[in-house]
Order: sequence, then C-alpha cells, then structure tokens
Amino acid sequence: MSDPARKFPDDPFPDRVGVLGGGRMGAGIAHAFAVAGAAVVVVERDDDAAAAAHDRVTEVLAKSVARGTTAEPLATLASRLSVATDYAAFAGCALVVEAVPEDFALKSAALTSVEEKLDPAAWLATNTSSLSIGALAEQLKRPERFCGLHFFNPVPASLLVEIVLAEHTSAELESAARGWVDALGKTPVVVRDAPGFASSRLGVAIALEAMRMVEEGVASPEDIDAAMVLGYKHPVGPLRTTDIVGLDVRLSIAEYLHSTLGERFAPPQILRDKVARGELGRKSGSGFFDWKG
Repeated sequence: MSDPARKFPDDPFPDRVGVLGGGRMGAGIAHAFAVAGAAVVVVERDDDAAAAAHDRVTEVLAKSVARGTTAEPLATLASRLSVATDYAAFAGCALVVEAVPEDFALKSAALTSVEEKLDPAAWLATNTSSLSIGALAEQLKRPERFCGLHFFNPVPASLLVEIVLAEHTSAELESAARGWVDALGKTPVVVRDAPGFASSRLGVAIALEAMRMVEEGVASPEDIDAAMVLGYKHPVGPLRTTDIVGLDVRLSIAEYLHSTLGERFAPPQILRDKVARGELGRKSGSGFFDWKG
C-alpha cells in the first residue's frame, strides 16, 4: 500500500534501495548505495543465495574500509544491508535496480514482478549491458518510471554509470538518475536506447576484433592488450577486460548485437570454443589469461 507521507520523486537520493540479484554486479551496486548512505535490501532466489550475497557485499564493504575509501566503520556500513528471498522486501524502496543474468525473458519477468511490489512513486532500473530498455519497458505498467542504470565491473572501482533512456522514460527520472550517480561518486553518461548502448557496443567491437587477432595468430593476448594499454592509454586491455567481465557474458552480448546490428558483431569461434570448455575468465580461473594464481 502506498504511504502518502513518502515523496520519492522529491528525494535527492533514495533512502532505501533494493537490488535484485546478489552476484558480482548486484553486490557491487549494493555496496555503492550503502557507502553513499542508503539502506539496501538485496533479494535472491533462496536462503543460500541470499546468505552468499550478504557475505559478498560485506566483503566488498570491508575492502573499502581497509583501503580507506570510506571513513565509516564496517559495522555502520553493514547495518545498512539486509537480504531477503521475497520481492515483498522491496516495499518501501524508493529505487530498485535489477541485476539478474543477461537474459531478456528472465529480466522481463523479474521486472514485472518487482514493479507489482513497489509504491507507484518508486523508480525501477535495470543493469542490463545491452538489452533493449524500450522492449523491457513495454512489459511494465509505469514505463515512465523505468530506465537503464548500467554499472561497470568491478563496480567499486569503476567511475562510470551509463544511464539509458527509453522512449517513455520521464525527464524527471533522467534528472534524478544523474543526481544518484553523482552522489555515488561516479560519472553519468546518458544515452538513448540502442543495441549495446554506447559502452557495450564499442567495448565489444574492440574485444571481438582482438579475439579474431588471437585466432588468426596475429599476436598473443598479452601483446594485443599491451598495444592498447601502452599505445591508446586503455587502463586494461580488451582481452583482460573480457576475462574480468566473463566470456559467457561477452558471448551473450555479442550474439544479441549480431542479431540486431549485423555480421560485424558475429562472435568469433575462439570465443564460442572457450565458453563451451568452461573457460569463462577470472571467475573460472582461465580465459584468455590464467587467473589461477
């Protein structure tokens, strides 16, 4: 039931934020809002996943305290975090960010279920890195209160959040989202809804070409990455970035861009083969580089 005392649209920063999904990205998003002062509830599919999400977020918070990137003690930060297994826990949230795996049907079903639990004045966002915000919005009752908030991995270290606007996203939400990102200590980049937005489209294009170069024997992954780091001042090379993001995630994005933008985004066979072998990058211990050490 809506609380008439709440004025979510007037809040400069959401006092209570929900995050659907407590994996690496969801945990990073929860961390960002908790450090910025919001109470955060992470909802996961079952008790074990919820407990793992709690540990994951707490670990990231502890690292921020140890590195001195926040002045607050861990106990204070951790007190802002709660976990649950029921979407009803999102009631009272001024903003919910969906961070489930990159699958349209899964995200669409999750977003429509979450929306049912929210106050009509609350905002809803997806962390998708490539899927159509407009197509996801079509399934919602309040598409004007929905946008993309594309955080980057690893969230604590990344300074960028891509705000993606669909046709019906309100100007009020665009303004609010810019304020949230500023309050998180990150930089907002606003783009209109298009396949891959700006960041994924450019990042995947470079990464796929780097993979083709490895496939063709042009150079080693180490040398290709060194060329981009030293020659173009990229902080991390495209192949190491792919390992960090996850080869399975990159393949999923490439397949979507291939279907929407054409052959230039066709996934190379080397990417398909590595994913089939379970070489998913850092999370599996190997990808284009060895992460076991």
